[in-house]
Amino acid sequence: VVASVLAAWPETLAGATAPQDAGRVQAWVVGPGLDTDPEAERRLTGALAGEAPVLVDADGLTLLARSKPGTWRTPAILTPHAGEAVRLFAAADVTVSRERIEAERLDHARRLAEAYGCVVLLKGSTSVIAAPDGRVRINPTGTPWLATAGSGDVLSGLAGSLLAAGLAPLDAASVAAYLHGLAARALPGPPTAPDLIRALPGVWADVAGT
Repeated sequence: VVASVLAAWPETLAGATAPQDAGRVQAWVVGPGLDTDPEAERRLTGALAGEAPVLVDADGLTLLARSKPGTWRTPAILTPHAGEAVRLFAAADVTVSRERIEAERLDHARRLAEAYGCVVLLKGSTSVIAAPDGRVRINPTGTPWLATAGSGDVLSGLAGSLLAAGLAPLDAASVAAYLHGLAARALPGPPTAPDLIRALPGVWADVAGT
């Protein structure tokens, strides 16, 4: 994976350093392409034990669901779809079906945010962003076209970059979901992940009025 990324984007910095030894880091995105082995678990634990904000997605959510919700001091965003939310709820000793979560998305996003003490972006054609203090936002730009391979990774990277730029987790997740949806709507058909990445600068410029 690293070799492919470096071939496409040679300016990328890559290394095998543990999170706690990585030096100055503005934000972590943990999960896409991570795996779920003990080393991956150590990396997730290390990121959550630090001070930089953390976004957890994909394999990171699988790792997180293996134990009861912990406490971490760093600001965090979880980005589950409904199936991943089922497993996160189970780790918090709450039994709920995927169908129930889909039918009551706002309520379950809020409950999951409260259980884990962090912002939750519950992904779907209408994504819901919830904070642990009860605030909830509904993204108006979603589209079923975003249910494609790699789309969630783009969303995570976008939200992570906004965290690194200094946005609070609720705002970073909300803005990322909004721009992600606009990028999909700007394309002529179901987008691939590279399509979304290429569309984002134009969407950003339109929103910023530049």
